[in-house]
Parts: sequence; structure tokens; C-alpha cells
Amino acid sequence: MKPGRADVAVDARRAFDAIKAGGIAILPNDVGYALIGGAAPALKRIFDTKQRAPTKLNAMLGNDDIHRQVHRLTPRQRDIVRAITIDQDLPLGLIAPVDERHPLLGKLDREAWDRSTRAGTVCMLLNAGPFHEAICQLSLAETQPLFGSSANKSLSGTKFRVEDIEPEIKAIADVIVDYGLRKYHHYKASSTLLDIETMAVVRYGACFELIRDVLARWFGVELPPAAS
Repeated sequence: MKPGRADVAVDARRAFDAIKAGGIAILPNDVGYALIGGAAPALKRIFDTKQRAPTKLNAMLGNDDIHRQVHRLTPRQRDIVRAITIDQDLPLGLIAPVDERHPLLGKLDREAWDRSTRAGTVCMLLNAGPFHEAICQLSLAETQPLFGSSANKSLSGTKFRVEDIEPEIKAIADVIVDYGLRKYHHYKASSTLLDIETMAVVRYGACFELIRDVLARWFGVELPPAAS
């Protein structure tokens, strides 16, 4: 890498083009590095290489525009998501019902759909940094879904530096975008996962205590604290 600032637009384009061509990319998000594909063969290779349990699902990369088009929420639910991701600028893994007719989801074949959805819901990573926003804009503009999970072997923990990612994970990536240590590394966990329908915390992760405060302060919703 040349000295100087990262060129997010160029790096996002390079990674996106590889994914659109059927490849796999390791991408930098504020909550750690992600292993992302856009078609069933790539997603299966990710799944098999990570050695994930059959019950584990892929997550979708999305920005606010994708979320508002794909997820089907009530006005109150939309306010909750915007309060967390826009007003307080926090990352969130949102589990919510989707419009299955949306063109981004229509690109998934049956195998990819089964590995990425449950009971009509999709988990979408929102507001995970400038690179995440840039590649999500390309995803929506060119109708290419981006799915995957964290760039690590299953149960080995989120990786916040590329050099910490297992060699076998890096070996399947056509593109690796290395932006160094990720923003929320001190949490030692990826995004907090929230089911908006049940208001259940599916995973306690980055910024949970801030998300919990937003919900209590502005919406009167008390989430159970994370185990100490």
C-alpha cells in the first residue's frame, strides 16, 4: 500500500467488482473484518471454509437506503433503527422482516436464500463505517447483494486486523482490503444483533451499552444487560 490516505471509493469498487464476478472479498468494517460474497457458490465456499454450523446464517451488508427498501418495519421500528444508526451513529446488526420481492433479494437462488434468511427475516449490518457505506452504495446501484459473515473460522472470534485472520480464510479471498486495526476492536466482538420484532438481543456486541441506553432513554425499552 502506498503512503497516504486510503482511497475508499477505489478500494470499494475493486472489491465490489470481484464479488460481482462471483468472487470473495475480505472487507473492513468498523466492527471487524468481513468475508463477503454475492452468489451461491461463493457463499457456500465461505460457509465451508469457516466450518460454520448448519444453523448459522449469512448476514447482509446494507446502508440506510438498502435497509429502508428491504426491511419491512412499522414507523416506530424505523424510528428505533434511525435513532441508533443515524442519530447516535452506532453500528447495528438488525434482524427484521423483509420484502422478498426486492430485486436485491431476488438475485439469491434457493440455496443462498436458505442460508441467509429465517422465517422471512434477514440480518443486515448497518452503519459500519465509510468503506461499508461505499460498497453498499454500489450494491444498491448495481443490484448486487452482499452477504457473508466475519472473516474468521467459526467460533474463533472476530478479527480486527488482517494479520490475525487465519491463512485458510485469507486463501479463499480474491481481494483483501486491509485498513488496519478496526474502530471497535476494544469490544472484542462484532456488531450487536437486535431482533426488531421481539426486541431480543441475539448477540451482545459492539456498542451494546450505548444501544441499550438509546432504547431506554428515547423509547422506554429496557434490554437485559450483558452478562458480566
